[in-house]
Amino acid sequence: MRTKSLKKNKINVVTLGCSKNIYDSEVLMGQLRANNKEVVHEEEGNVVVINTCGFIANAKEESVNTILEYVQKKEEGNVDKVFVTGCLSERYKPDLEKEIPNVDEYFGTSDLPNLLKALGADYKHELIGERLTTTPKNYAYLKIAEGCDRPCSFCAIPLMRGKHKSKPIEALVSEAEKLAAKGVKELILIAQDLTYYGLDLYKKRNLATLLQALVQVDGIEWIRLHYAFPTGFPMDVLDVMKKEPKVCNYIDIPLQHIADPILKSMRRGTTKAKTTKLLQDLRNAVPEMTIRTTLIVGYPGETEEDFQTLKNWVKDMRFERLGCFTYSHEENTHAYSLEDDVPEEVKQQRANEIMEIQSQISWELNQEKISKDFRCLIDRKEGNYFVGRTEFDSPDVDNEVLIDATQHYVKIGDFVNVKITEAADFDLYAVPVTS
Repeated sequence: MRTKSLKKNKINVVTLGCSKNIYDSEVLMGQLRANNKEVVHEEEGNVVVINTCGFIANAKEESVNTILEYVQKKEEGNVDKVFVTGCLSERYKPDLEKEIPNVDEYFGTSDLPNLLKALGADYKHELIGERLTTTPKNYAYLKIAEGCDRPCSFCAIPLMRGKHKSKPIEALVSEAEKLAAKGVKELILIAQDLTYYGLDLYKKRNLATLLQALVQVDGIEWIRLHYAFPTGFPMDVLDVMKKEPKVCNYIDIPLQHIADPILKSMRRGTTKAKTTKLLQDLRNAVPEMTIRTTLIVGYPGETEEDFQTLKNWVKDMRFERLGCFTYSHEENTHAYSLEDDVPEEVKQQRANEIMEIQSQISWELNQEKISKDFRCLIDRKEGNYFVGRTEFDSPDVDNEVLIDATQHYVKIGDFVNVKITEAADFDLYAVPVTS
């Protein structure tokens, strides 16, 4: 057996899942750094903290496999301690303790003080808003609320994250100022539901007021909206988007489906007619807006007719950005009482058909960008290309702008004006232009 080293523990934080988990890991790392702990993100360390995802089957499987991987390293003597936190741990803690007992301790989504204590650190209240960011220096996620009050039948997030709880505007502005001071230029606003923001604190939907406060922060040049729920959308947000150049003409609005029987069973609180009208209202208010959505296929009871309705609607709506998931049957959700009756291969085939349609739409829309100029934020260099994004694209999920690094030099983290020279389904090729 290995003799344990006397060196100071190096804590490796491993993040799985969505941007909200990235944010939580950054808060944890900020607290550890403030406690003079040596902390790294997804590098070698003798103490490991795994921040898990428990949203759908694939994510749960990845989380379990990652836990098993590090438990194996612990058994081989390459890691001293393994701690697990996040959504999977919140949702399945008793089962995990029984099935994978060699983890030192499991923590839920709201157990940060206890997790820090286990790591030999104190929770510092004065550090609210301080984080050790893991994204490229030019952008950062800003979580404006935790939890969700929506009753969607397929979703386990309320089980793992609790009720909706907005953060005060003053605290978010302070956090944005700290990020700007570190060189962050783009804020990506995240929550389970942005459009619910403020109802608990201010007794009204207050996203527009928050945006008006955030655009005042010096150094922040782009503010992007992720995860806006379609029901009860606060239309005053569009007025701010039109007036304030810092607010990107972009919105991520997960719609999940469009066939009325499925929307009703999903408990989405809307109909095909209402959703279509909302999208038309969004585009009429801000014609240059990029709309990103996500869809679920293979929900219990989804007939071929329901799927054809969805397919035809995707063709008609011509979303600029779209992702498609197969339905995952989740315990303790309302939909779990329904029979998961769409075969897995049919779910996958339907997802593939939707993405084939979207690929063609994306290609056609991208062709229209050729020879046009765009302002682009450069995220990184990869191989022979500098990789950036326009205001119409979010990191990791949307189109990227590729600039040939063998021919041109641009500075990572800077805004650059570019001209699009070629376009594929999801990539744009560009050259820098002088303004």
